[in-house]
Amino acid sequence: MPMRHSLNRVREATAFLNHRKWNKIFALLVPIFLVSCENAVSPIDDPDTPEMSSDNITKPKGSIFGGDGLDITGLFGPGGSRGSQGGGGIGVNSYLWRASLDTLAFMPLSSADPFGGVIITDWYTPPETPADRFKISVYILGRQLRADGIRVALFRQNRGSGQWSDAEVSKQTSTKLENEILTRARQLRIAARTTTK
Repeated sequence: MPMRHSLNRVREATAFLNHRKWNKIFALLVPIFLVSCENAVSPIDDPDTPEMSSDNITKPKGSIFGGDGLDITGLFGPGGSRGSQGGGGIGVNSYLWRASLDTLAFMPLSSADPFGGVIITDWYTPPETPADRFKISVYILGRQLRADGIRVALFRQNRGSGQWSDAEVSKQTSTKLENEILTRARQLRIAARTTTK
């Protein structure tokens, strides 16, 4: 008896889904969703948005896996076309990434995301000033080595009466740190170009 009851429920559910009313609703909604995607327009004031031209429309677009596509042979050791290169790379400018890690090497890392371009350090207390501690977040904003491709957020706390409290940090300090990272990134790029020649 219980099996017959469950078979009846399955039949009722199937009949409900096969009802013509649902087919009509689905047939009306799908074109509406598709048409709504057609009018998506890129922002006009975005300098990184390429201009629309006949070349952009007819040129093949890049893949999310890079120019060479997805090569799974490199995952299983040497022998693949990219196996000797150490993988598919990172999602942001590699010189800025390496320079950021080099510049912050004295601080303990809390998190590093090479695909999102975010480096977060843990709190660091300099031995010279045990009542101060610092934390840095670095955001790499693109794949180009540009001055506006990196942002540094610096946090500072002071210890007073046994507790840490937030303290002000000069904007110039973050700018100086950004400039140090950019200088190191340029040095890495120049070194890479001279070794390949």
